[in-house]
Amino acid sequence: MQMNDMVIASVDDHIIEPPTMFDQHLSAEHRKYAPRYVTGADGHAFWSWDHEDMRTYNIGLNAVVGRPKEEYGTEPMNIDQMRKGTWDSGARIDDMNASGMLTSVNFPTFCSFDGSWFWRAKDKDNAARVIAAYNDWHIDEWCAPHRGRYIPTAILPLWDVQTAIRELQRVIRKGCRSISFPSNPLNQGAPASIHDEMWEPLWALCDDEQVVLNCHIGTGQPAAFASGASPISAWITSLPMAIGTDAADLLHLTALLRYPNLKFSLSEGGIGWIPYMLERADFVYRHHGAWVRCQWGGKLPSEVFREHFLCCFIEDRFGCANYQAVGEDLIAYECDYPHSDCTWPSVAEELWENVKGLPTGVIDKITHGNVFSFFGVDPVAELGGRDNCTVSALRAKALNVDVSERSLPGKDARIIGQADRAVTCADVQVTLAERK
Repeated sequence: MQMNDMVIASVDDHIIEPPTMFDQHLSAEHRKYAPRYVTGADGHAFWSWDHEDMRTYNIGLNAVVGRPKEEYGTEPMNIDQMRKGTWDSGARIDDMNASGMLTSVNFPTFCSFDGSWFWRAKDKDNAARVIAAYNDWHIDEWCAPHRGRYIPTAILPLWDVQTAIRELQRVIRKGCRSISFPSNPLNQGAPASIHDEMWEPLWALCDDEQVVLNCHIGTGQPAAFASGASPISAWITSLPMAIGTDAADLLHLTALLRYPNLKFSLSEGGIGWIPYMLERADFVYRHHGAWVRCQWGGKLPSEVFREHFLCCFIEDRFGCANYQAVGEDLIAYECDYPHSDCTWPSVAEELWENVKGLPTGVIDKITHGNVFSFFGVDPVAELGGRDNCTVSALRAKALNVDVSERSLPGKDARIIGQADRAVTCADVQVTLAERK
């Protein structure tokens, strides 16, 4: 296999929501009670939920795709300062074609990756209505016009399980069998941890309908930095590994033993850590099992993990080289567009450096096959066969797409901290505070 022959699916990308997202999905009366995209007197944009006296904003590193790396930072915040593919689904398809990527799972941004910003609302009926409108926009406007190119992924009102189940049943009827779910719901404001029996009806529904629960880093164990004086690079380096704590907790979910179709996709955590974590989990079972009293249904913890989890990487040459120890059926790719880690527009080139030399069948599994199987989708069939879905075929559609770097317009591109030393965690906190 050559690079241009790959078919690429990403299980972790993100949307910067456009200001008009609620216009077609709430009545004129109900739009008065929905979040609004507002530009403040200082020229910086944010989302304001006047009905709840809440506001939030986009963190710049979430939308720096296409900018010179020297300009990465806490800006941009305004949609007009971002590449169009961050907030327009058609333009995103152009950018996917230019990078050779076929299909993608897209997480929210302004309401947090799992939608938990909405959970803080006091008016729960209105919040549930807003979440339903968000899902309708995502499914009907973002995904539906581009058959086979997106895997619709909903958010749920997880402050109440029965309310969440009703919304999940509704989006399932719309053809959506993928949700964003916090790695640790209790940390995000839900009523209980995953180990509470209150979640049982949700697990049962996800099992019956084969719904994938997507758990993104940042929705569980906090990825804390050591100190304000620590270089921000230290935090960025360790960030993906925070998923290890979430993974171990999810692995101990006893519902996995009752529901064979309960599936978790762990986003943005890499794969190189998996062999050790599973080795450790098996050791704990053998060495501590007599007193910790965890049951595994006659299996090893490592076997349970490989039956229920999908993990992904942007750059993990060690993990790919050791795919047998990781488990070739649980490895997927993530682009992370438009975040600062994404390698757009060189997605195909960077991915190829991770998988070249592996057996062709393994490359197919890692680049797309495992995703299609795990999510129960087949974009290749929807789009008329593999010849229409390869890197070369998609890039042939994007010959007129400008992939050159573009500096941030206006005065906001600036150096964080002091130019003669490393940027620290405190420097970034200061710039974020200025944006609030």
